[in-house]
Amino acid sequence: MSKILIRGAKVLGGETQDVLIEGETIVQVGAGVEAGDATVIEAEGQILLPGLVDLHTHLREPGREDSETVLTGTRAAASGGYTAVFAMANTFPVADTAGVVEQVYRLGKESGYCDVQPIGAVTVGLEGKKLAELGAMHESAAGVTVFSDDGKCVDDAVMMRRALEYVKAFGGVVAQHAQEPRLTEGAQMNEGIVSAQLGLGGWPAVAEESIIARDVLLAEHVGSRVHICHLSTAGSVEIVRWAKSRGIDVTAEVTPHHLLLTDEMVRSYNPVYKVNPPLRTERDVMALREALADGTIDIVATDHAPHPHEDKDCEWAAAAMGMIGLETALSVVQQTMVETGLLDWAGVADRMSVRPAQIGQATGHGRPVSAGEPANLTLVDPAYRGVVDPAGFASRSRNTPYKGRELPGRVTHTFLRGRTTVVDGKLA
Repeated sequence: MSKILIRGAKVLGGETQDVLIEGETIVQVGAGVEAGDATVIEAEGQILLPGLVDLHTHLREPGREDSETVLTGTRAAASGGYTAVFAMANTFPVADTAGVVEQVYRLGKESGYCDVQPIGAVTVGLEGKKLAELGAMHESAAGVTVFSDDGKCVDDAVMMRRALEYVKAFGGVVAQHAQEPRLTEGAQMNEGIVSAQLGLGGWPAVAEESIIARDVLLAEHVGSRVHICHLSTAGSVEIVRWAKSRGIDVTAEVTPHHLLLTDEMVRSYNPVYKVNPPLRTERDVMALREALADGTIDIVATDHAPHPHEDKDCEWAAAAMGMIGLETALSVVQQTMVETGLLDWAGVADRMSVRPAQIGQATGHGRPVSAGEPANLTLVDPAYRGVVDPAGFASRSRNTPYKGRELPGRVTHTFLRGRTTVVDGKLA
């Protein structure tokens, strides 16, 4: 049985401790742990976190392997410090049956770089007309607990109510892409001063907020769980805060790019900044940061959305929406939340590992860094500064909005059940 000793790391950014791993398990945490015949990793000045968990990843397989595969996507995830990702259902064919979610689940098992938990579609073909095989997907080998039509909104209130009622029976959750379709027809970016000046179709904040308001009320009425994907406006924050104050079982996520970038970026007409929901205003960005800090927003999720270059290297109107994020997420959170004093590293562990694992019921992930726990861990060098170069990414796609930008922090090691998937910043 292999042994690894992580020596001198700051566990959750706190005390400097040694962590001994044997096989798949943490066996000892403390000062002066003896190495014996263990492989020693000197980690002075580094932060040890539980392995990150992403509740919102697009792996594109099956059907769009030109963008990403389960293998390349999980390699990107491991590079970013993730030990588990939840794969969205908007594949080809759509993950709306037990057969497709089991295919994705088995591809994840074979890839080996992180655990892959499929998300099932809410409706057949993401068309919003008929409920998908929710029960069959839950009972399948994949054990699906999270359902989403992400990329499209479940805009029919009756359909959303039925989905919430159905998943309540087995403790599942519906993750909603909050976008009222009639209010966003032809929309290209956030509706506001910049869209007016550029002459681009506007995407109003109310298109998101109206769906969130409806769905938290539906969740309250049904007594079920709803999760809000990629929340992006100050108004959405207030609705979720109100819903939580009423005891409604709602959780919400924010993406790294919505914590850092604003609609001012669109002035460049660079399609790398075209994303759904769109980049919002500086006021929205600050509201999202505060909400993540105070717990109104529960988690950070990447919405990693890979595209081949021809879908992004074109004029704005024709470009696909989305940006990749697995390999830069922790750095962006360090810059926007840790270095601003809004979160400490224990808070980062909570928002990027503990809570997403709880929401998605990812067994063995988001656990304390203590003896007897699975050795799903991430080691981060917070003092590192580097310029983002997508040429070195593990993802198959290169549509990052951070190319050429200096970001702090680097994942030096990732451990999946005691096995190193990243060593000294390079894939094992």
